[in-house]
Amino acid sequence: MSYPGYPPQAGGYPPQAGGYPQQPGAYPPQAGGYPPQAGGYPPQAGGYPPQAGGYPPQAGGYPQQAGGSYPPQAGGYPAGAGGFPPQAGGFPPQAGGFPPQAGDLYSQGYPQGPAQGQPMPNYPGAPGGGNPPMPGYGSAPSSGPVAIAVSIPMLYQWAVMDIIIGFRGTIKDFPSADPLRDVEVLRKAMKGFGTNESAIIELLGNRSMKQRVPLVAAYKTTYGKDLFKDLKSELTGNFENLVIATLMKPSAFDAAELREAIKGAGTDEACLIEILSSRTNAEIGEINQVYKTEYGKPLEDAISNDTSGHFRRLLVSLCQGNRDERENVDVALAKQDAQKLHAAGENKVGTDESQFNAILCARSVPHLRTVFHEYQQMCGRDIVKSICREMSGNVESGMVAVVKCIRNTPAYFAERLHKAMQGAGTKDRTLIRIMVSRSEKDMLDIRQEYLKNYQKSLYTHISGDTSGDYQKLLLKLCGGSD
Repeated sequence: MSYPGYPPQAGGYPPQAGGYPQQPGAYPPQAGGYPPQAGGYPPQAGGYPPQAGGYPPQAGGYPQQAGGSYPPQAGGYPAGAGGFPPQAGGFPPQAGGFPPQAGDLYSQGYPQGPAQGQPMPNYPGAPGGGNPPMPGYGSAPSSGPVAIAVSIPMLYQWAVMDIIIGFRGTIKDFPSADPLRDVEVLRKAMKGFGTNESAIIELLGNRSMKQRVPLVAAYKTTYGKDLFKDLKSELTGNFENLVIATLMKPSAFDAAELREAIKGAGTDEACLIEILSSRTNAEIGEINQVYKTEYGKPLEDAISNDTSGHFRRLLVSLCQGNRDERENVDVALAKQDAQKLHAAGENKVGTDESQFNAILCARSVPHLRTVFHEYQQMCGRDIVKSICREMSGNVESGMVAVVKCIRNTPAYFAERLHKAMQGAGTKDRTLIRIMVSRSEKDMLDIRQEYLKNYQKSLYTHISGDTSGDYQKLLLKLCGGSD
C-alpha cells in the first residue's frame, strides 16, 4: 500500500507504486523570487549572505551586529533582565528565569562527566570504590556500574542506564511508526482469502513493545473489531501464540503465563520461579494487580493453593515484590549472611530452609552476588552445589534457579532456552515467553552466554528446532546470529 511521504525502511512499510507524480499546473521555479520590500530585515554578520532579490537594508531596521548577538536597539526591544545573552558553552541560569524546582530533571541534572581519561564516579578506580555488578551481569563482586544517585523518574533512570551500559536488547523503536498505518497493514494482511503472514511478521518483528501494545486499541478504534480475535481467527498453533504474546502488555503476559503454570493438572514450577525471580518489584506489583483483576483472586492465594512446604514459602516470598533494590553493598553484612547460610546448611545436621528463604528473597541483587562470593571464599564450595547437597525436590530446584538468576541473569535464560529446545520436542511456551520478554532487555547478552556455554548460536538452534512463520518471527526477536 502507498503512503505518500512515508519512505520505505527496513522492516517498515513496503515501497508501493503510485506515489504522487509531478502534476501539471504545479508551481514551477520562478526567477527573481520576491522583490525587495520596504521595512525588511538587513543582512547580519555570521548569518545568511544577502541574496539577489531578497530584502535590502532599510532605514530604521536592525543594524548589523558583530557576532550575531542582539544588543539593545534604539526604538526596538530593550534588553530585559533574565534574557539569554550569548554564552560560552550553552545557556547558564539567567537572572529572573525559572528557579530550580525540587524533583526537576534539569535542576538535578546528570552528573558532570569527568575529563577524558579519568574514571567515572563509582566505576572501578573511582574514589570511594563502587558497587557490585548490576542484575544480569554476573561476575566477581567488585566495583560495578554507576548507581543512579539523582532522584528522577524511573523512565529517565532507565534511559540513563541504557546510556551507561548500552542497550542490550534486539528490538528497538521503529522510527516514525504510526499506529494507524500499522493497523491498516494488519487489517489488509488478514482481509480477504488467505493471510499475509509475511506482512504481520515484518511489522511486529520491527516494532518495540511500546509501539506494538497500542495497536490493540488503535485497531478497535479504526475498525470496531478486536485485534486478538481477528488474529486468532486467521492464525494457528505456535505462530498464533507468539503473535498474541508480542501484542500483550508485559504484566498481562506474565500474569497469563503464571495462570497457565498453575491451573489444571500439574504445576510448571520452573515457569513460576523464572518469572518471579527475574522481575523487578514494580513489575511484580503490576503482575499482582493484573492477576487479581483478570482471574478474580490474588496471585499469592493461587500459588498457596497449588504448592506446598518450603517451595510454597519461597514463591510466596518472591511474589511480594519486596526485595531490597539498593545498589550499595555492606561487605561486612554480606559476610554475615554468608556465615548464616553456611550455618543453616553445610555446617548443620539437616537444613534450615527458612534462613535461605529469608536471605535469597529479601536481599538486593548486588548484595547477594557479594554473599555468593564470600560463601565461596569461606566454604571453598559454590553455593549452588551446597544447595544441591542439602535440599531436594522443588525447593532445591527453586532455590538453585533463584541463585542462578541473581548471579548471572543472561546465563540463566540461556540455560532455560537450551533446555526448552534440546532433546525430543520443544517447550514452545518457554521459548516464546523468554524470546518475547527478553528481546528488549538483554537478548544480546543471552546470545553471548548461549554461544559460550553451548558452542552453538541461539539463532542456529532456533533455526534447526522450529519452522515456518513461527521460526521467522522468533528469529526476528533473536536479532541475528553470532
